[in-house]
Amino acid sequence: MPRFAANLSMLFTEVPFLDRFERAAMAGFEAVEFLFPYAWSAHEIRQKLDQNGLKPVLFNLPPGDWDGGERGIACHPDRIEEFRAGVTQAVEYARVLGVHQLHCVAGKRLAGVDEATHRRTYVENLRHAAAELKKANLRLLIEPINHFDIPGFYLNGTKQAIEILDEVGADNLLLQYDIYHAQRTEGELAATMQRLLPRIGHMQLADNPGRNEPGSGEINYAFLFGHIDRIGYDGWIGCEYKPAGRTEDGLGWRQRLAQ
Repeated sequence: MPRFAANLSMLFTEVPFLDRFERAAMAGFEAVEFLFPYAWSAHEIRQKLDQNGLKPVLFNLPPGDWDGGERGIACHPDRIEEFRAGVTQAVEYARVLGVHQLHCVAGKRLAGVDEATHRRTYVENLRHAAAELKKANLRLLIEPINHFDIPGFYLNGTKQAIEILDEVGADNLLLQYDIYHAQRTEGELAATMQRLLPRIGHMQLADNPGRNEPGSGEINYAFLFGHIDRIGYDGWIGCEYKPAGRTEDGLGWRQRLAQ
């Protein structure tokens, strides 16, 4: 049976962030992920994890001005020093929190910057980040995101992502496969998961349309959860969806679809 981690940046959002850990534990989750921990001290978050018996499985490198609309800076040639400082900060948080993998948000393409410069910057930044994370025994992840939700996002599909992984050439750099984003850009979910399984370090889910709970849309999650078990994926699946109502009221999908 798949193992599900609550994404605390999407679930239980009616309460402050530090209160979401208790809510996740009470809802039966054993693990959590979140976008960014940097507004709180690492020790505050670690205390909440320990108090509620939760395992942290993932968070992101600093993304630039997220509230201002930035979605990562890894492909931005004018932000390399800021990116590398963020890697150092994220590794320190990971050490305190006990997280073993971090996601690098690629960023949006910049007007006036050509494709070769975007790619060269992204690859060089990933090489640096992977090397720094490897010193700390951490894995680095990259995630293709659909161009409907984030127009102009640099990394859009698994083919491009695998090419980037190969070019970087780091053995601790893996793919974060988000089922929702993949459905919106490519489809072929089951075959792609099976083909790329050795390159996948983490999975996430939501249904389409609407990015709501599994079972609310067109994706056959009952089949996919069985398929994920059959192909041997043994990592966590992050629940990165928008609850249609109160989070707890929509969690019945775990029993209906993931048996």
